[in-house]
Amino acid sequence: MNINTTYTKIITDEDLMEAVLHGSNSYPFQFYYEDLSVFDFNCIEWHWHTELEFIFIESGTVTLWIGEDRFNLTEGNGIFINTKVLHRLYSPSKAIIPNFVFMPSFIAPRDSLIYQKYILPIISSPLPFLIFHKEICWQAKVLSVMRQIISAQDSVSTKELLTSSLLQNLWLEISENTDISYPKEHQEYSTASQARLQLMMQFIHLNYSRSISLDDIAKQAMVSKSTALNLFRKYLHITPVNYLINYRLKQAGQLLSKTEKKVSLISSETGFHNVNYFCRLFKKRYKLTPTEYRKQKHFL
Repeated sequence: MNINTTYTKIITDEDLMEAVLHGSNSYPFQFYYEDLSVFDFNCIEWHWHTELEFIFIESGTVTLWIGEDRFNLTEGNGIFINTKVLHRLYSPSKAIIPNFVFMPSFIAPRDSLIYQKYILPIISSPLPFLIFHKEICWQAKVLSVMRQIISAQDSVSTKELLTSSLLQNLWLEISENTDISYPKEHQEYSTASQARLQLMMQFIHLNYSRSISLDDIAKQAMVSKSTALNLFRKYLHITPVNYLINYRLKQAGQLLSKTEKKVSLISSETGFHNVNYFCRLFKKRYKLTPTEYRKQKHFL
C-alpha cells in the first residue's frame, strides 16, 4: 500500500470538529494508510468527528490522547474511537497507522432493528474508546478482522461489499464483549467538562497572536482559573498557558516552512513580542533554531 501524502493536516472548525468529509453519502467509509512522520511535527492534532474510527498500529509507537486518558500503543495493537470523542495522535518517529472511519449507519440503516439494538447503545454511551491487544482472545479476533478490512481495500472488484461484510463481523465482536454500563453522572460530567475545555481551546486558537492570560482563557468557559487548570491537566495533560505557548510555536513552525517572512515578524505574529525569547522556546521544543528549522523544511 502507498502512504497517503495528500491528507497530512487535520482541518477543524471552531468547535474542533474535523471539517473533512470521509467517504460519501452513498458510501460513508474512508480508509487511510498513513505515516505519522508525514504530518507536521509527527502529530495529528486535537479533533473529533461524527464517524467511528478504527486504528491499527502496523509499525512504530504511537502516543494517543483521548479525553482525559493518555497512553502508548505499539506494533500489533489497535483501537476503536467512538463518535464525537476528542483525540490526538503523536509519534516520535515513523509510525505506520492504517485506519478507517465510517458513519455508524454504514453498518445498518438508522431506522433498522440492528442499528437500534446493537449500534445505538454503544455510540450513545459514554464509552470513549476500546484498545485491542492480541493477547486477549476476543480482541485478537477484532485485530484479525481489522487487518482483513485493511487488506480488502486492495480488492478493486469487491472492495465495498467485502468491507461492509467485515465491518458487521467487527461490530459483532465488539457488541458481544463491551461493557457500556457507565454511571449516568459520569457521562454528564465528562460531556460538560469536555465542552468547557473545547471552548477554552477554541479561544486560544482564535486569539493566540495577541496577549491573553489564564484569566482570559477561563472566562471563555465561565469557570475559575483553578478549574481551567484542572480541566487542561486532566484531559490534555498540560497547563492552559503551556498549551497556548505550544500552539503558538506550532503556528510559527508552519509560517517558517511555508513563508519567507522574517523570524522577527513570525515571532510577533504568533504572540511572542520578544524574538530572543521566541527563539529560545522554539529551540527548546524542536531542538532546532527557527532558521535551522526553516532550512530543514525547505530541503525536505
